[in-house]
Amino acid sequence: MVRLDENEISFPDPELYDGHDGIIAFGGDLSLERIWFAYQLGIFPWYNPDEEILWWCPDPRFVLFPNEIKVSKSMRKILNRNVFTFTENQNFREVIKNCQQSNRKGQTGTWLSDELMESFIKLHEYGFAKSFEVWQDRELVGGFYGLQIGNVFCGESMFTKVSNASKAGFIHFVENYKNSLDLIDCQSHTEHLESLGARMISKKDFLTILHQNNERK
Repeated sequence: MVRLDENEISFPDPELYDGHDGIIAFGGDLSLERIWFAYQLGIFPWYNPDEEILWWCPDPRFVLFPNEIKVSKSMRKILNRNVFTFTENQNFREVIKNCQQSNRKGQTGTWLSDELMESFIKLHEYGFAKSFEVWQDRELVGGFYGLQIGNVFCGESMFTKVSNASKAGFIHFVENYKNSLDLIDCQSHTEHLESLGARMISKKDFLTILHQNNERK
């Protein structure tokens, strides 16, 4: 692994450097400039709050091509019944706060430190990070957030307080953006997103799509 210099915003080339289990580098900081630069390279931070910052570019990569979204009959019925309402960028702070506090299967604590959370809030204020909210009876019951880089959406985390809320929100998002997005980066495998059509592709293929996207911006 490569240790990053806090005074220089740079990363090893993820195409040329395999790292250890997907870890490209460690250290550095969580400045807006570094995080934004990292995501444009296909690298993201993921670490425990009491540890050094770890920067990842796993191989393979878990992604969703919008035209491959899978919607079950039961979910389609829920969407058609208008059980939930959906908004965009209406309450980013509450969405990311709920993501931080959500219990994850087989996980204690949270990977989303206060410092990283504040960095994403600032990225949202600058228009780089987006939130998608799911409401039921005027109560925030689900949502997710991520970074928009051209035609690629880099999903970060989601939460749900009632059954099917986050799934409905994600389907609504994909179906509304499928004509303008080339790819949704889900980073690491989850059964939840696999059931919606997400799948693994090689790091090489992922970076090729990302580089093509960056050239069009």
